Amino acid sequence: MKFLQTPLPGCVLIEPQVIGDSRGFFYESYNEAKFKEAGIDRRFVQSNISRSARGVLRGLHYQWPRPQGKLVSVLEGEVFDVAVDIRRGSPTFGQWTGVMLTAENHRHFWIPEGFAHGFCVVSDHAIFSYQCTDLYDPKADGGVLWSDPAIGVDWPLSSPLLSGKDAKAPLLKEVAPERLPEYRA
Repeated sequence: MKFLQTPLPGCVLIEPQVIGDSRGFFYESYNEAKFKEAGIDRRFVQSNISRSARGVLRGLHYQWPRPQGKLVSVLEGEVFDVAVDIRRGSPTFGQWTGVMLTAENHRHFWIPEGFAHGFCVVSDHAIFSYQCTDLYDPKADGGVLWSDPAIGVDWPLSSPLLSGKDAKAPLLKEVAPERLPEYRA
């Protein structure tokens, strides 16, 4: 298992060792000891699966208070996955990083607490898996507009299919400071 740092400190791309032959493949998707050694010492308390069609964009989502760290992967299809640093006072506040997650590359992406998260589907459909460090709390639910020009995510599509909530999400500069996580070095 390889743990690859991204331009945003704390966000990590994980490449498992895939063992395959004519029958199929096997890989270890999570190993507590290896994750701890790589600096990801979290307990996952909720697991989610979503299925989305080509062109669907989900995000940019976060929770505050009660932030969620997310370990995400794609079980079927392909997505462009994004993390945005929304921690007040962070040296990388408002910056983003993106990775391609596919059923074929078997990669996982760790998005720590304090980051907004989103993805768009670039295959006919995708089945997406989330392991979360805290339970979903509708009172803590927050979002940032997917197309916020101050963030400037380079999405691989220009007219995504959005939920009503995601289409109406505020720009990052419009979110009240107390509704954003605080950076702790």
